[in-house]
Amino acid sequence: MEMDEIKGKLSVIGTAGCDEFLKEVDSWLRTWQLTADSCIVNPQYIRFGSGEAKVVINDSVRNHDIFIFADMFNHGATFKMYGKECPMSPDDHFQDLKRVICAIAGKGRRVNVIMPMIYEGRQDKRTLRESLDAAISLKELVDMGVVNLISFDIHNIGIQNAIPMCSFDNVHPTYQMIKALLKKVPDIALNRDSLMMISPDEGGMNRCMYYSSVLKLELGTFYKRRDYSVVKDGKNPIKAHQYLGKSVKGKDVIIVDDIIASGESVLDVARQLKSKGAKRVFVFASFGLFCNGLKKIDKAYKDGAIDQIFTTNLIYRTEELRQREWYTEVNMAKYVALIISALHTEHSISSLLNPVDRIQKLLATKIDENGMLKEEYRDTL
Repeated sequence: MEMDEIKGKLSVIGTAGCDEFLKEVDSWLRTWQLTADSCIVNPQYIRFGSGEAKVVINDSVRNHDIFIFADMFNHGATFKMYGKECPMSPDDHFQDLKRVICAIAGKGRRVNVIMPMIYEGRQDKRTLRESLDAAISLKELVDMGVVNLISFDIHNIGIQNAIPMCSFDNVHPTYQMIKALLKKVPDIALNRDSLMMISPDEGGMNRCMYYSSVLKLELGTFYKRRDYSVVKDGKNPIKAHQYLGKSVKGKDVIIVDDIIASGESVLDVARQLKSKGAKRVFVFASFGLFCNGLKKIDKAYKDGAIDQIFTTNLIYRTEELRQREWYTEVNMAKYVALIISALHTEHSISSLLNPVDRIQKLLATKIDENGMLKEEYRDTL
């Protein structure tokens, strides 16, 4: 589609700390000739000494198709308050997102928000007299004029019910994870005799079943026993993991989860799998928060409990993490650019939401009869 056929110019805005990722997204959009010049709009995020803030957009965005990329978990972005350097919390980023929408002031043609990890996505259901932050925040965005919301690997897809009349899509990085694994571990064999998919808990079974179905692999899971009499770091601590499934002895295994927070849960699962005879343990997690630092992961890697952790670059990663031998970053910039391109040109994104065809094509063309990546493709993924 020619640029003059598209209604509204394309503009992409990032919340604080998203510059590196959006530069790559912008490069793809220009490569596809979706925009002649850079489509990135750089607002000013202004902080007063008290910590109060405002957003100023100096460029015109009238009648633009605006995509706001909002990383709610970028603690690498900071601001000064009363002379002290403060890391930005998810609350700070969410307020800045709303300030950007306010600064647009209804002049844009459409306001679309790409929020990789949903703000307060784990505060999605009420069991006590408690807040429902996820639902409230989503309603706020819709009330402010957001017409499309894109997120990745939502913790509980049921939160879509909070805004049933808004376009709200949940994207999974399945295809990109598989490609990253094949590139990083070229001797991995995608067959039932050599590889198993493992869900760390019952809540992640649907995610893991998808992988096992498209790759035609065996599936195992763990059952979490929690201590509901104690609350630590906002949650009930896990007392034990119990494995349910076929033997993992002599096989590579992939643990699939949405989030690595402290890492304690996934490390416990990995150690149990190794104790049951698993050959290698790989971890797929859309978001690596590593809230308690990297020392425990370092020790688990040194002890042989894990072999590699894969997370996306959709949220902030410290340079310390990116340098770790056990860590592989899964680049999602091209995928995000494809989503922006499809929505901007008013094409369906169904094929992007469900990557089965691309996975099947990968398996059919680049995987040999033993389930391994063909040698001629090892430098092209």
